[in-house]
Amino acid sequence: MKLVIITASIAFQQEIKDMLKKAEVKTYSFKEVTGYMDFSDTATPENWFAAEVNETESILFYAFVKKENVDLLFTLINEFNGVQESQSHIHIAILNIEKSNNPTL
Repeated sequence: MKLVIITASIAFQQEIKDMLKKAEVKTYSFKEVTGYMDFSDTATPENWFAAEVNETESILFYAFVKKENVDLLFTLINEFNGVQESQSHIHIAILNIEKSNNPTL
C-alpha cells in the first residue's frame, strides 16, 4: 500500500474523482482547503494582482492505494496536466507506508 496525496484547484474536483475511479481507488478522503502563494519576493510589474499573498480555493485528497494502482493514477494525472492550457495543475505525491495498525494495509 501507498499513501497518495493529491492537491489541486477546487475546479478539478470531479476530474480527480473520475481518475481515482479509473485507477480503482474505491476509498479516499477529501477536504476543501485554502491554498496560498507568497508573491512578496516578486517584483511589482510581474505581480499583476499587486497582492503579496494570493489565496486559492483548493482541494486535498488522500487515499491508501494498492501498489499496482499507483502508477495508473500517476499516469492519468500527468496526462491530464499535459493538456491543460491553464497554469493550474493537479499535484500528486506518493509515500511509502512503513508501519500501520490497519491489518488490510
